Amino acid sequence: MSRNAPKEHKRIIQMSGRKVVTYGMRTHFWQDIYYYAMTSSWPVFFLAFAVLFVVMNVLFAVLYLAGDNAIGNLYPQGFLGAFFFSVETLATVGYGDMHPQTAYGHWVSTSEIFIGMSGLALITGLIFARFSRPRSSIVFAEHPVSHVSEGKNLLMIRMANARMNVISEAAAKLRLIWNEESATNGKFRRIYDLKLERDQHPIFILGWTIFHVIDENSPLFGISPTVLLERQAALILSVDGIDETTNQNQRARHYYPCELIRWNHRYVDIFENQTVTTSKEMQDIQEIHYSRFHKSEEITNTFAEQSEETTA
Repeated sequence: MSRNAPKEHKRIIQMSGRKVVTYGMRTHFWQDIYYYAMTSSWPVFFLAFAVLFVVMNVLFAVLYLAGDNAIGNLYPQGFLGAFFFSVETLATVGYGDMHPQTAYGHWVSTSEIFIGMSGLALITGLIFARFSRPRSSIVFAEHPVSHVSEGKNLLMIRMANARMNVISEAAAKLRLIWNEESATNGKFRRIYDLKLERDQHPIFILGWTIFHVIDENSPLFGISPTVLLERQAALILSVDGIDETTNQNQRARHYYPCELIRWNHRYVDIFENQTVTTSKEMQDIQEIHYSRFHKSEEITNTFAEQSEETTA
């Protein structure tokens, strides 16, 4: 790049541990201020509001002091008293001790009350929107696994509903994305839809494991893990459904770089059946151990068959 060339705007994006650096795409803060207000953390949100509150009152305190005795019964004298009067006016509290006593003071206080009422409505709306926004409770396994079962080469991802309430008509979509290159299109990221054995769950309450069969119709057929790494392949799993508790649409998404896939592994079973004997009868109870949710184990007896399937 030439020294005299204009410097491109740089932005760094984190995607599940993978760093992506973009150049030349500028962001406009004031056009996306609602987006930043909705996506910032609660401490940052309230800190920004507090800073704005202090700055506004400092500016209006300076305006009041610019007039000739604009505030009656000013106490304490000077900037601190004008600041406290501005706080009372901006919040539309008006204790009654200090008050505007000139036309200039009334004009400034009128402007401040208008800004205070508008700002209060805006902040109230933002807080309500942040609280009412549906948040996903779906937990994804840290690693996809793949192994041969009953003659089928399976790619599996396990999920769980952390709230353990009903998510009705849950639907899942699994996609493969990797780098491709052609003489006409150059380098680009291509997306493939991976067909699932079952892509819907009528009542997603506890757990759900999705399956993709790596056969002749799969984009992964005949692709080795080394090729996936070279193409910077990744899996994108999206799930959405209706949360019956809040009657809101719940949506979750997880991004898996291909290096997270554990080949020739299966998930550790998290279900156990226990028989409890009471004074009246025997009861069968199913236990679910989520402490083993992310764990997987290698299947050594099918390694040769797995290798033949993935490198055919």
